[in-house]
Amino acid sequence: MLQNLRDKTSGWIAGAILGLLTIPFAFFGMDQYLFQRNDTFAAKIEAPPNWWPSAPAVWPVTMLWQRDEIKADEFRAAFERARQDQRQQQGEQFDPRAFESVDNKRKVLDTIVDQRVLAMAADRDGIAVGDDLVRKTIQGIPAFQVDGRFDPQRYQLALASQNPPRSPSQFQEEVRKGLQQSLIPNAVVQTAFVTPAELQRVLKLLGERRDVSFAIIPPPAPDAAPITAAEIQKWYDAHRDDYRAPETVSLDYIDVDQSALPAPAVADDATLRQRYDDEKARFVEPEQRLASHILIKVDANATPAQQQAAQAKAAALAQQARQPGADFAALARANSDDAGSKVSGGDLGWVAKGVMVKPFEDALFSMQAGQVSDPVKSEFGWHVIDLREVKPGTQKPFEQVRDQLAREQADNDREHGFNDLIGRMVDEVNRNPTTLAPAARLAKVEVRHAGPIARGQGNGLLANPAVQRVAFSESMIEDGTVSDPIDVGNGHSLLIRVSGHSQAHQLPLADVSSRVVAAIRADRAAKAADAEADRILAAVKAGTPLKDAAAARQLVASDVPALPRGAPMPDAQAVRAFFEAAPPAPGKVSPGKVALGDGREVVFAVSRIIPGNPDEASAEQKLSLQQQMVQAIGEDDVLGLVDSLRARVKVTVAEDRL
Repeated sequence: MLQNLRDKTSGWIAGAILGLLTIPFAFFGMDQYLFQRNDTFAAKIEAPPNWWPSAPAVWPVTMLWQRDEIKADEFRAAFERARQDQRQQQGEQFDPRAFESVDNKRKVLDTIVDQRVLAMAADRDGIAVGDDLVRKTIQGIPAFQVDGRFDPQRYQLALASQNPPRSPSQFQEEVRKGLQQSLIPNAVVQTAFVTPAELQRVLKLLGERRDVSFAIIPPPAPDAAPITAAEIQKWYDAHRDDYRAPETVSLDYIDVDQSALPAPAVADDATLRQRYDDEKARFVEPEQRLASHILIKVDANATPAQQQAAQAKAAALAQQARQPGADFAALARANSDDAGSKVSGGDLGWVAKGVMVKPFEDALFSMQAGQVSDPVKSEFGWHVIDLREVKPGTQKPFEQVRDQLAREQADNDREHGFNDLIGRMVDEVNRNPTTLAPAARLAKVEVRHAGPIARGQGNGLLANPAVQRVAFSESMIEDGTVSDPIDVGNGHSLLIRVSGHSQAHQLPLADVSSRVVAAIRADRAAKAADAEADRILAAVKAGTPLKDAAAARQLVASDVPALPRGAPMPDAQAVRAFFEAAPPAPGKVSPGKVALGDGREVVFAVSRIIPGNPDEASAEQKLSLQQQMVQAIGEDDVLGLVDSLRARVKVTVAEDRL
């Protein structure tokens, strides 16, 4: 039987059938078998290769596509930052439940996607940022300046003091990446312009005034009519989303504050001297060189003849600069192509290693003071360097830095003590994973209780995004165990345990009936005011002057001639409605109504429009308005560009990871 089976599955017919069967596997899922992995992205961006923009989205062609992923952790961090920004902006008005909406999550994610799409477009189109722009950007950062000038020592110390420390080359690459991402949108913004006719039209609109009459309908008397059970049920059913309780947790927690720990013993001189010997390199002021230069710029696509001509010119200038009595600054002002230093005679100030491009730096630090270099080739062209002075690196003595070492040693000892305490507390938790009491006794702190706390709420340290992520994690809720230490910054670590949990749920009508009744009464009052406004508005539309229509209902109409935009009369919201009304026909009025936030209604009639006079605006006002318009138009153009770029890529969103 086995031989018969073998015979029937051999030969060209069986091979052809097997080949046909492999085709769907190749295009529909074979990559799932060949490339097993656990995806962790919140969104994945895929773009066809630049040389094949119409490449189909099928395997194996998709292996040629450019890809980028936004990790779920990255999205959550961005979402928490957005949450904190909203909380600060809105204060007590902040609604954490509303902020958790799918729309808000997608807005945050879309912002990150837009940034990545622009970066991918820059990479795909070969947009690069030169060293000169990176250098100028870094030198323009105020944190690296002293008295308005870039200071190499401050630059290096600032990078070394960051957490984690960064080398100049690492920081330069970060700046380069940020500049590359912003080059396209910045270039698009710079192409925007406003014509004189457009500026005149906007000035007329901004300066426009309107003759307006309006009557204010006060809020109606509080509704006291009976409300039936059927009405309550109907309102509740129609507005169920307004009566939901958010997901909450109750927490037990302990807070370990590093600053509250006993002060460490003061370090003796032997310890400090050992620290000084181990870290001597930190206390060396780097060698600096006072330099000037002349740049003969050469384009990247220059011909060999142009390159030779530039080199020859640089060599001639170097020869002139070496002549007795030669004025290097005058030669630089007359010949240099470096706009940044030309005016100051080529002066570059004090230069330390890690600031200039490598060919320039290598030449500068191989020279002697008072020497003028031969032409030095860099990506910008040919440089002639004048080394005016050398400030050698110096070692600071122990006595000069002793106080700094003592402070650092005390901070280290305190941090080591804190870390040791946290480690011993973790050991206690491992022995007693469902209670905080032993760890609290060890740290000599009390176990505190908080809750119920809704997601995104909480006070103080409990509002920290890291605490929130742990508190609402599935494992913490299900296990009821103590968390790992949560670093919340400023020398604080929290250990928490979820002692209670409630899923988001619909509140029963019995629990919110008073809120439903209040909502019904508010809705009745708003409809009553709106109906009264409609009656007055109908009379005005029928030809009755607003003054008479208002008087018929014991209301007073006010006439405001030449009302300007932005005037708070009677309310900013009402004024916006006045200026949104259509222009009135000759001999007619343009009526309308608007509901104010305090329950009042305003019925109005616009009788005349007075265009603004552009000549009344000063030159400064016109220039400021033009700049604002150009910026707004440029930003709209960038949004259009991003939309166009996104239309060319495939974005896959993992909704379950948002």
